[in-house]
Formats: sequence, structure tokens, C-alpha cells
Amino acid sequence: MNDPMLQLKSDRLRKSSWWWPGIVASSLAGVAVAALKGCWHGKMGWPVGVDGYSYQVCLSCGAMRLFDEKSFTAYGPFRYDLDQLIAWEKSRSARLQLNEGKRPA
Repeated sequence: MNDPMLQLKSDRLRKSSWWWPGIVASSLAGVAVAALKGCWHGKMGWPVGVDGYSYQVCLSCGAMRLFDEKSFTAYGPFRYDLDQLIAWEKSRSARLQLNEGKRPA
């Protein structure tokens, strides 16, 4: 049973079968991370302005985030409803104004 063709075939099978479990494990890990984490908001669209507020939209899932045009940065939480973002911004600016009025003597 020292047939060189059989030995070459068994060596080839032994060498090529190691990658299959690795691919399955890495794809399952990727699915688990995506299911637990959700969208990573890696692709954001250009800023859009509405009623004096600017925001960006995630191109993958549609989540929105407020955008500061002066510093050209996004800030605040991600939300799917623009009204919630505007309410968050109004409460944030009201808190900042209250904190400015309460300066220690």
C-alpha cells in the first residue's frame, strides 16, 4: 500500500482540511458580534439640516446623530427618530444654560 498517488492524495486532503473549521468559527463569531452589537455606524452620510438642526444618517441602518457644523463633528446619541434627537438637544442646551447661571461666588 505504498502507492505514491494514494499517499499524495491523503497528504493533500490532510493539508486542505484544516482551514474549514477556521472559516466556520470566524464566520460564527462575526455573526454573534453583529447580533449582539448591531450596526457599527461605519458609513455616515453627509450632514443634512432641518429646522436649524443638522444631523447625519448611517447609510447601513438609518440611525441619525446630531452634527455640529462649526466643528464639523457628530455628537450625541444615535436615534431613529429625529424628534427624539431634537428633544435631547433642547434638554442638553437647557442644562448647559442652567449650569452657566450657577457659578460659585
